[in-house]
Parts: sequence; structure tokens; C-alpha cells
Amino acid sequence: MAKITGITQTTKNPFLNMYELDRETKTGQKGTYYVASRAKDQEGLKLKTRKNTPDGVIIYSLYGEARDRVVLVRQYRYSIDDYIYEFPAGLVEPGEDFREAAVREMKEETGLTFAPLSVDAAYEKPAFTTIGMTDESCATVYGTAEGRISGEFMEDSEEIEVVLADRQEVKRILKEENVAIMCAYMLMHFLHDENPFDFLKEI
Repeated sequence: MAKITGITQTTKNPFLNMYELDRETKTGQKGTYYVASRAKDQEGLKLKTRKNTPDGVIIYSLYGEARDRVVLVRQYRYSIDDYIYEFPAGLVEPGEDFREAAVREMKEETGLTFAPLSVDAAYEKPAFTTIGMTDESCATVYGTAEGRISGEFMEDSEEIEVVLADRQEVKRILKEENVAIMCAYMLMHFLHDENPFDFLKEI
């Protein structure tokens, strides 16, 4: 089995840091591996804590009583210098329950009021986002949203358009637009399942 022989933190930023890992492969070859992490220091890295606590939340929300629209955000991202369709999402603050974080983030990004569903723990267990380059994990929170779209609580650094997409618009988005992979899979459920929450049945 491969092993890590040393860790060097190379940045000191508030939301994302880089770490160099001295590593040996399973055959003993030495080298360096680079990891981005939300951890503020190396003691917070998941390879150190061995705990998969969610760094953030992703919010899969249907809108209104008919549940025939899904809440999306069309957001500018520096990494691609372009817009991409995503679910509302954000970081979990220290000591904050991730479901409470989902309610807060939905309000901040969209102005909508979010009501989380109670689901089997398997469905909201934190999952890793891009494990080849980061130890970041996010919990998915499911529920419904209501109210009026507003940018009142949005930060200046956020460039977000809120989209309440019906099935026709979801089909267009999947065909024509940049879409985050975690969002794309859920949109496929929304597109094809008569009840988009059917897959959340207890297991």
C-alpha cells in the first residue's frame, strides 16, 4: 500500500489551501502529490483526522407546491472564466449542522426559504467532490423551497442568477450549458422520474 511520509502546507488562505505530500508508491517509488483542502492547517486534513465531516452542502430543492421546478443557480466561476449551472451550495461553518447550513445558504444565494426533507442517512452522508485533487466533501440536503427570489443577502463576490427550471429547461441546460457534475446527475432524476424524490426511499 502507498504511504505518506511528510506534509508541507504551501499556502495560508481562509477558504482553500495547498499541501505537498511526500509519498511512496506501493513499490517504494518516492515522489510528491499535491492536495487542495478546506483545512486551515495540516491537522485539519482528512488524512489526519480520519473523519469525513462535510466542508459544504449541496441543496437539491424543488420549488412550490407542484414540485415541478428545480432551484438552480447560474453562477460565474473564475476557474473556467464562464458561467455554470449548479445547485445552491456553500460552506458549513464551524459547529453548524449541515442541514441548518443548507437553510442559511439557500436564503443567502436565492432569497428563498428552504425546508429540508428527512431522508435515510445514506443519502445525505458527505461525499467527496473531486478526490484526485482535494479532500473536500459535501453533504447533499433535499427539500422544497418557497418564497420570492431575492439578491438581498448575496455577497459582492457572488455573481449568481437564480433559475427555477421546469423539465423543458432542464433538458436544454443538460444539452447546451456548463453543468456541475453533482448537479447533472440529480437533474437526470428530475427529468425522468415522475416523482423526483422517489429515489430517496429508505434502503
